[in-house]
Amino acid sequence: MADAFKNLGDSTSAPSRKPFAIQPDDTNELPSIPKGIYVGSGGDITLRGVDGDADVTYRNLPDASYVAVRARYVRATGTTATNLIGEA
Repeated sequence: MADAFKNLGDSTSAPSRKPFAIQPDDTNELPSIPKGIYVGSGGDITLRGVDGDADVTYRNLPDASYVAVRARYVRATGTTATNLIGEA
């Protein structure tokens, strides 16, 4: 398969190369650090950023929105948004 972009460097603003479903969990880290999180069905997302010392909650996110955050955890407690996709 031809890939016209294979020789371009990856960056946080580049398209996702390996998206993955996020299952919120109170104790386990995400399997990889995403560039951002796609929100399929809106609500709140409680997470901890890569360099964060505490959790934060993004509130009232709409359906089909995108949060530009590099998260280490997405917590089950406090997260009501669903169908989350990590953009890696």
